[in-house]
Amino acid sequence: MFVVIWVALVFCVRGNKGEAEATSSLENYCQTGSYCINLTKGEITAETGLCVVLPCSFTTEADFNVKGLIWNKCNSAAQQRCDHSDTTKKVFNSNKNENIEPEFKGRVSLLEPDVSKKNCSIIINDLRKSDSGSYQLRVFGNRNGKTDGFTFTSTANITVTVLSQKPTVTVPPLIEGHQTTLTCTAPGLCSGSVPEITWTWKNTGENGSHIPGNITEFRSENLTAVTQRHSSTLTLNTSTEHHSTEVTCKVNFTRIKTTEETVTLNVTYVKNLKISGATTVKPGDTLNLTCSVDSFPASSLTWTKSGFNESLNKNDESEPLTQGGQAFLIIHNMTADHSGQYICTAKHQIQTLTKHTDVTVTSSPKILNGSGCMNQSQVLTCVCISQGVPLPTITWPLLNMKYSVFTTGSQHTVNSSLTVPLTTSSRTTIECVSSNEHGETKENLTIRNDCKQEITWYYFFIDLLNNWWLHVIVAFLLGILLSATIICSSRKCCRKKQKCSEDLAEYVEISTTQVATGQEVEDDWTHDHPGQSAPADDDVEVEVYYSDIHFSLLKRKNPTEVKKRETTETEYTEIKKETTCNGGGEGDMLEGNAQDREITDEDKETEQCILTVEEGGEDVALNSTANEELHQI
Repeated sequence: MFVVIWVALVFCVRGNKGEAEATSSLENYCQTGSYCINLTKGEITAETGLCVVLPCSFTTEADFNVKGLIWNKCNSAAQQRCDHSDTTKKVFNSNKNENIEPEFKGRVSLLEPDVSKKNCSIIINDLRKSDSGSYQLRVFGNRNGKTDGFTFTSTANITVTVLSQKPTVTVPPLIEGHQTTLTCTAPGLCSGSVPEITWTWKNTGENGSHIPGNITEFRSENLTAVTQRHSSTLTLNTSTEHHSTEVTCKVNFTRIKTTEETVTLNVTYVKNLKISGATTVKPGDTLNLTCSVDSFPASSLTWTKSGFNESLNKNDESEPLTQGGQAFLIIHNMTADHSGQYICTAKHQIQTLTKHTDVTVTSSPKILNGSGCMNQSQVLTCVCISQGVPLPTITWPLLNMKYSVFTTGSQHTVNSSLTVPLTTSSRTTIECVSSNEHGETKENLTIRNDCKQEITWYYFFIDLLNNWWLHVIVAFLLGILLSATIICSSRKCCRKKQKCSEDLAEYVEISTTQVATGQEVEDDWTHDHPGQSAPADDDVEVEVYYSDIHFSLLKRKNPTEVKKRETTETEYTEIKKETTCNGGGEGDMLEGNAQDREITDEDKETEQCILTVEEGGEDVALNSTANEELHQI
């Protein structure tokens, strides 16, 4: 039983740096007969304030009945019998601790209270420097009905040193905003006095102070009959205030023996993402922005520009650099294209933070094309358009008359309209002045007269054209309108050509018929006046009759009728004239075969193709011209 308890105790002690450390194993010492003792060979080292165990077991004669145990402390290791010296100190007596030295009272106890089991192991708590020395065992009891005792001359040697063991502080992962519990375990596994455990914390280089607003709790655990573990817990709500601070656990033993352990807290957090640097630069200057974040562990910082999915890589223009929780954005030779929103992103294991800033490339004012003045109906209207960063202002100086001004602005462009009623004025120009914090520009706007269109409408369209998306819409609509006009004109022209060709053909047929009719009249003269030649045109008075032919009333012929016409007799209008040679009355007859006519909207277009027949002497020329035209068609 003794061996089991002793081994268990030593295991616990050594597993926790130990209350005592034996330099050798147990050794058996035998004296007279069967009186033998097992003690630690060599010295046992222990530290002040902790405890030490003296392993011990013994044997006696069979007729010796053990009634009690006494441990004595020898003043010198050379003493054979410590119990015979006046200076011997009695440290333990199993018989109600009679005659025990005051300095050892309550500090020494048996590991096994039943002495009949011959286990003489003791534990000494709250060690002091004065506890160092040699310890000797004496047993007493009855033998053969008489009181008897026996002192083992072998001794156990103890050396007490200064306390060097520290408490063990256990710190779990700390995350900002989460509740956390820290544990401090006192050194030693003694069952003696309960130590006092306190917590303090401080910033680096500052004095420690008690942690306010937190919860501490003390615990004692009985590991064996003679060993205990003492610990304290500290529960707190973790914040960035605790990061990089030092927390100290202090353990106070009896007789002002103190030991402590200090740890540095590392709180996982991310906060205070910010961008610094000038965000307004001049053309050609260098943009230098710094993005910084307070975090542990370090965050990953990247720069991006709004409207671009990828981060800004290092190139000739931009130089994103990351160093020590900071990211630098450097862009050389800034232009207007570099204006925009820049975003810094901090990626951390807790969360991702973003911050943005607007970068502006400044420019002095510039008066744009489209600025001008116009005098219409004795009202002078001037428009001045200026562009610059920041937005410039426009003034109209040197005006000594009443006038009204209307100003509008959008982004970096300002538009100012001036209206002046003019009765008499010799002015030919009006001065427009535009300025901002980076400069000033002036321009004399020439006054134009007799414009057919109001200048306000002119500049309204100028403003519209300045918007690129309106260019696209206007071009698209103009394209549709132009295409439709071309298609309609082509189709109309084709119809006109077709109708002119058909009507001209009919006219040639009629003319040919009239020539043939004239030959018949000449033949009739020869028949009625045999032997006489027909009179010349100058000798014969010929009365001419005209017939108005309206081609617009002719019915359009389809391809089938045209084909049929080629195989049948040509239709024509015949004009005949009968004359009585004896001066009798004239009889005129107009015969003609005409087909039904239909009047349509398309037939009206043929009126443009009507050929008017002039006087008789020109018929042949007209017919010849018509035939030539027909052949050409």
